[in-house]
Amino acid sequence: MPVSQLVALTMGDPAGIGPETIVGSWEAPVLQARCRRVVIGRVAVLERAVALLGRPLSVERITHLSHVTADPMLIPVWEVGSTEADQVAPGEISAAAGHAASDALLAAVNLALANEVAAIVTAPLNKESLQAAGVRHPGHTEMLAERCHASNVAMMLYLPSGRGQVQGPIGLGVIHATLHIALRNVFVELSQERIVDRCQLATDFAQRMLEARGLHRPARIGVAALNPHGGENGLFGREEIDLIAPAVHAAASAGLPVSGPWPCDTLMHRAAAGEFDAVVAMYHDQGHIALKLLGLHDAVNVTLGLPIIRTSVAHGTAFDIAWQGKANPHSMLQATLTALELAGTRRKN
Repeated sequence: MPVSQLVALTMGDPAGIGPETIVGSWEAPVLQARCRRVVIGRVAVLERAVALLGRPLSVERITHLSHVTADPMLIPVWEVGSTEADQVAPGEISAAAGHAASDALLAAVNLALANEVAAIVTAPLNKESLQAAGVRHPGHTEMLAERCHASNVAMMLYLPSGRGQVQGPIGLGVIHATLHIALRNVFVELSQERIVDRCQLATDFAQRMLEARGLHRPARIGVAALNPHGGENGLFGREEIDLIAPAVHAAASAGLPVSGPWPCDTLMHRAAAGEFDAVVAMYHDQGHIALKLLGLHDAVNVTLGLPIIRTSVAHGTAFDIAWQGKANPHSMLQATLTALELAGTRRKN
């Protein structure tokens, strides 16, 4: 992969651990060898993170992306947002922090849509700070969908191959039929159409990763049940009978390599062992908890269905440890590597 490949990293919420993970991963040789990076955010915030971690790095404001070099000791920053973000207190919810995270994301998306960067990698934001800033969306996924005018978008939590406890040849992805909603609303929001859409997105992603590794076989997608033990033939709920099984049948009839619904407690074990390349979960925690137990610090968030490539760390702002030098940068490293791999498959296509 050419070192000229340019990736934009968003700063995320300045009160959280995002700036620390960016700085902590900056000197990784595997990234220095494969790409150039630019941070979208605030110079002063990145300078504080460099000082906190005691790294021999310099931070420089740039005014044009052509100024981004592969200098391993220089962090170029495309500065956006207000100076109020520079004064945000660690671990505190604020409108200033929400504005900073939103401004960085939208600027990065604009660069990606204009094909000025190959991919974007986002540091975490805080949903309460977003709300305080007047942003009506609950998180990255919804903001990205609106800005990119994409109607069928979903979040996949992905554990790359060889990381954590996953044995499959391309790793394991978990996509969610519902995402940032209250648990009681899952039963209202679920639909056959949405499950089929997620099966399609999961298939597209898995097939792309298989081809990137020279594996010429159909993807294998497992669809999770919603109720305990798959509903026990209606004893614990009829969603499997009335909703999920018909959706799986419709997806299979459309040529998608899917099976299920499978009880989630055994499905995730089978998937980790390599029987499935991706899993369609019915709600957020059903997929997140299982995959993070398999490899929290190696997990990556990938947004599917966008016209751009976006990956992210698989953790939140971690206000409890923010700006204490304790943040683990490994998810940021893996998110950047996954973005580069996806950018490579896009170039081939």
